[in-house]
Amino acid sequence: MTGNSAPLDPVTLSVIQAGLQQVCDEMDLSFSRAAFSPVIAEANDRSDGIYDATDGALIAQGAGGLPVFVGTMQYSTRVLIDMIARGEAAQPQPGDIYIVNDPYLGGTHLMDVRFAMPFYRGDSLFCWLSNTGHWPDTGGAVPGGFSASATAVEQEGLRLPPVRLFKQGELDPEIYAIICSNIRVAEQRIGDVKAQAAALLVGADRLAALMDRYGNDTVTRAIAELRTRAAQQMRSCIAHIPDRSYAASAWIDSDGVVNEPLEIRLAVTRTDDGLVFDFAGSSPPCAGPMNSVRATTLSSVYLAMRHIFPEVPMSAGAFEPLTVTGIDGTFLDARYPRPVSGCAAEVSQRIAEAVFAALVPALPGRVTAAPAGTSGNFALGGHDPARGRDYVMYQISGGGYGGNAHHDGLANGCSTIGISKAPPIEIMEQQFPVLYRHYALHEGSGGAGCHRGGLGLDYEVELRRGQAKASFVMDHGRTGPQGALGGGDGGVNRVTVWRSGAPYTPDHLSKEQDIALQPGDRVRVRTPGGGGYGDPFTRDPAAVAEDVRLGRYDRAQARDLFGVALTDAGAADEAGTAALRNGQQTGGKVQ
Repeated sequence: MTGNSAPLDPVTLSVIQAGLQQVCDEMDLSFSRAAFSPVIAEANDRSDGIYDATDGALIAQGAGGLPVFVGTMQYSTRVLIDMIARGEAAQPQPGDIYIVNDPYLGGTHLMDVRFAMPFYRGDSLFCWLSNTGHWPDTGGAVPGGFSASATAVEQEGLRLPPVRLFKQGELDPEIYAIICSNIRVAEQRIGDVKAQAAALLVGADRLAALMDRYGNDTVTRAIAELRTRAAQQMRSCIAHIPDRSYAASAWIDSDGVVNEPLEIRLAVTRTDDGLVFDFAGSSPPCAGPMNSVRATTLSSVYLAMRHIFPEVPMSAGAFEPLTVTGIDGTFLDARYPRPVSGCAAEVSQRIAEAVFAALVPALPGRVTAAPAGTSGNFALGGHDPARGRDYVMYQISGGGYGGNAHHDGLANGCSTIGISKAPPIEIMEQQFPVLYRHYALHEGSGGAGCHRGGLGLDYEVELRRGQAKASFVMDHGRTGPQGALGGGDGGVNRVTVWRSGAPYTPDHLSKEQDIALQPGDRVRVRTPGGGGYGDPFTRDPAAVAEDVRLGRYDRAQARDLFGVALTDAGAADEAGTAALRNGQQTGGKVQ
């Protein structure tokens, strides 16, 4: 975008910034309220934004959207612009809406379906409005798309290049028929499709009103100024990081096919112009679905820095000082036909964990210990005989946040990559033939520390009728989230399936597909707790006693992890605690 380069007065700039944010927030709200699928309507697994017409750069994104989409939607919009310029995608017309879910064209996994609509002022293309929504199913080998043993992307579902699903405002019935012929419970997708398109129309209406009020030139100048200022603010924040290199690693349990860990190796270096994130030495591309595409890897770094410096405005300028290198030839830059269903919800969070672990020594007051770091992807597909219809149920779940310099981690928080939350169990029981027999905190899962990690979630769901197949693509089943500065690791992810009364644990711990279930069979998931922050033996003994009283830990854990002895009445025993802390090692891990 170009225009008068003279800076705007601060009041006008602030009002336009808030107005652009409001446009995106209203798109988010419209999308969630109109969508049929609980994963969008209740869990808010979606995002909306405004993107530059020239290079696809992020202008604004809804505050309630998933941060992981902040980079991927920018990347995919740029790819769409380039494909249009090369004649590889149709030229846009007013009212057109493109659909795309190809992971290798700036996406995540196939279930994250992106819509993009050109926004015109007069005869000129001013910007793009885009959104992403998680569809419960896009076909593939297993219901829900999370094929834990997929070895090619075709096994994960239907892959769509950028095509115009809406042409000058009208849904193309032929393209829609192709999509519906390749996905499960297709009759339910029309609600999500229309909700996704309607959200863009709401955004167009609100953005037009903003521009009518301030004029094209003023809004253009404001967007350019906001981008420049975001870059300046990010560089100002980075300047507080001591000028040296930092290193860390994060581990993925397995790829779902080969039962060996994958390493994310990271070196962070501060330069005169920003930060360089070098992933050289990370594991090579893997056989299973835990590969990440380039756009998701970049976005994971961006969202990690958003967690560390939340005061920097959401704009493409905030990413300009951040350089990512060393991903070529690793599983963090997957190329066709590598499977990628785990990239957005799992690998992305482990990339963020590596960033946190690397930078916590440099910014101990800002960076937390590792959070749960898994979205807990659980899909159940089957036939409900009482309603005479097939279904695909998809659930995400929360986990513990890492402790930090100021307080304990949050219990059962949403994932690192966004604000998506578990759908209410009442909604799930109403929509699907399941019964939640247990829904509570995963006691004892918070990593020990001066400030302990938050607790994960513990739920158990039973199939009530019909037959179904369960699939999981989760992580942190082998090792828990990392503690920081002497804190202990959080508790691991635990998945147990009860079939005919007998327990079954997947070989890959929290990755498996097509587990056949009969009525009365149950699935229990206990998600990870966050890592602990600081030496556990410096935690206030009274706080440990309170944790035991509330059932967060038992007496043995209070003694072994925190060095706290309790009286018969449950209070901290000063003499016993002093003896324990003087004679034992610190940094216990929760398992």
